[in-house]
Amino acid sequence: MLYRWLTHLLRASLISTLCGGLVALPAAYAEQTGESDKQEVLVAELAEDENVEDVEHSDPLHSSDPEPDVPEQPEPPEQKQEASSLELLGTEVPPGTATRLAWSPAIQIAGLTQPTPVLVVNGAKPGPNLCLTGAVHGDELNGIEIIRRTMYDLEPDKLSGRVIGVPIVNLPGFQRGSRYLPDRRDLNRHFPGSTDGSLADRIAHSLFESVIRHCDMLVDIHTGSLKRTNLPQLRADMNNPDVAELTRGFDRMAVVHSTGSPGMLRYAAIEAGIRAVTMEAGESLRIQEHQIKAGVNSLTSLMDKEGMISRMFVWGDPEPVYYDSEWVRAEHGGILFSEIKLGAKVGEGEILGYVSDPITNEQHPIRARIDGRIIGMAVDQVVMAGFAAYHVGTEAEVPGE
Repeated sequence: MLYRWLTHLLRASLISTLCGGLVALPAAYAEQTGESDKQEVLVAELAEDENVEDVEHSDPLHSSDPEPDVPEQPEPPEQKQEASSLELLGTEVPPGTATRLAWSPAIQIAGLTQPTPVLVVNGAKPGPNLCLTGAVHGDELNGIEIIRRTMYDLEPDKLSGRVIGVPIVNLPGFQRGSRYLPDRRDLNRHFPGSTDGSLADRIAHSLFESVIRHCDMLVDIHTGSLKRTNLPQLRADMNNPDVAELTRGFDRMAVVHSTGSPGMLRYAAIEAGIRAVTMEAGESLRIQEHQIKAGVNSLTSLMDKEGMISRMFVWGDPEPVYYDSEWVRAEHGGILFSEIKLGAKVGEGEILGYVSDPITNEQHPIRARIDGRIIGMAVDQVVMAGFAAYHVGTEAEVPGE
């Protein structure tokens, strides 16, 4: 039943097919690429979701003091646990089953209410609850497909724990091809929401109370905005030991330290005691196969590390954690032409690109201010002075490693 539900998501009639379901493309495993060109393809054209300022204003990563010696305590005898039913959205989902539920934030005209689909797989064995959210911004398509492939690749009888997927959180924005809600607010600035606030507050509150509070782990999947591209990466508060440990489960994903901002879904989730990260996966309003495969691969590795699935998973080389990073901004208006590629290592003073004045023919170089690696950049476009053009990250040790 669930497989048929997703059969028509990416056809021209996206909006009209939502009531019946999302797409059912063949489930795809992420390729374990080795060297050279395949790796470059994997990291191409990935974009950011969180604002430039969210990273720039993030709290610095704290250094950790040596932990005091604590005498070892005897481990309690292991007790055999059994999987249990999941009560979600007014429905009981028995162990070893998969189903599709409906969430409605109760903000629409009663006679025209269109519920948002929620996919649930309750494993036959006990384990953690993993939640996946996509399209919090309505123009973010890659996360929808990442969740679909991940969910439909699961076998309930072999799963330990539960996976709850909300492929399209912002259904009104998705229907209009817009990043924002009908009231022109950014939903990812209103969590955990409230019952008597704005439209965005009420939607955020409904999702948070109805779904998110059931999560032990949350991966909020986004795509880029403002025509920028990123290396495959997680945004995570590496000052939080539990979150830092969670990031180690994602295969071949660089991590950018970001504490986040109040109102973000992952920020609110962490405040509620839920381990949460943001995953970046491509550009808005596009379906990008390589980015989707990278996202599915990293979620598969996470479930493997958390003991939710058991597969012959071959881990790639670990990506570094970039927490010292800065955006290099254009000092002049004009047309941006990049000389550097995403993922390239750069040295202080190296030319990253030019801003060309189309009228006077002046060429203004943009140079790196530090040694590092290009972990994000703007696509070539018209820019004004002050536009954040290149995100340069410097690798550093993470406390506790």
